[in-house]
Amino acid sequence: MSRYIARRLLLIIPTLFGILLLNFIIVQAAPGGPVERMVAQLQGIESDTGSQFAGSRADFVGSSDGGYRGSQGLPPDLLERIEKMYGFDKPAHERFWLMLRNYATLDFGESYYRDRSVLELIRERLPVSISLGLWSTLITYLVSIPLGIRKAVRHGTPFDVWSSSFVIVGYAIPSFLFAILLVVLFAGGSYLDLFPLRGLTSDNFDDLTLGGKILDYFWHITLPTIAIVIGSFATLTMLTKNSFLDEVSKLYVQTARAKGLSENQVLYRHVFRNAMLIIIAGFPAAFVSMFFTGVLLIEYIFSLDGLGLLGFESVINRDYPVVFGTLFIFTLIGLLMKLISDLTYVLVDPRIDFERRNV
Repeated sequence: MSRYIARRLLLIIPTLFGILLLNFIIVQAAPGGPVERMVAQLQGIESDTGSQFAGSRADFVGSSDGGYRGSQGLPPDLLERIEKMYGFDKPAHERFWLMLRNYATLDFGESYYRDRSVLELIRERLPVSISLGLWSTLITYLVSIPLGIRKAVRHGTPFDVWSSSFVIVGYAIPSFLFAILLVVLFAGGSYLDLFPLRGLTSDNFDDLTLGGKILDYFWHITLPTIAIVIGSFATLTMLTKNSFLDEVSKLYVQTARAKGLSENQVLYRHVFRNAMLIIIAGFPAAFVSMFFTGVLLIEYIFSLDGLGLLGFESVINRDYPVVFGTLFIFTLIGLLMKLISDLTYVLVDPRIDFERRNV
């Protein structure tokens, strides 16, 4: 198994390289950019919001070496200083290799517009994303798997019907819409004012006792977590139910029953191990989705500064160091989670041997 883990860890390097290269090429071909944004500001043609470039792409033409040359209204020396300030005075391929060399030492550079290092920004936003992703995934799995097993055992009964109706209704409601409903009902909207609407902790968090800090943390995280998980139950619950129903109909289950084993022994000693494999396979994608991109609107509604919101704002503002820094972190965590998923396969079913299969 150690050789398999080593191979998978080594494969992370070319995978990261390919993803960064593809996105770097896309960024070079995309209209707009930090140089054009600065030029637009100097020419007074940027939009009032200051978040998007409003000039015409025809006024700025990318040069063959990956740089920019402006319209006739700007002095060439001023444009050169702007390009040098953002690192666009070098050809595209040199910028890419310099970025890779820096990333090898976890140096993600400085944000164009925040006057802070990308690593510092990620470290600052990471607790929010970890909190939302961890608790949402944990609650979803702790509720959906037992519920799916019970639905499979009581398939076709009234419990199966009304529970299916509940999870489908929850799935049909977008998480951001449910978040707004929670704000209106419980966060000082139009009815009750039981939960805070802003931040992950209170302003006096440092002055609280340990027990007070724990309560304050869960007080803030309750509504965002509920908003995320309410739409996540349906897929995992129905997947668990269908997996168990599929396994129950197989011959080895009938043989186990013929040997006189109880239903609980058949269900949890034989069926559970095989049925859970497909559930485990979807764990990395579910976790990474909740960890980052899946909570973007929730972060915005509850004023939580997480990595999802940071990545979105960086794309809108063409803050390329932050864009590629967060992309690198997202991809690396996703690949590591996939490896952990494979290792969990072996823990659930020791018959699986990836190393023998040369996977």
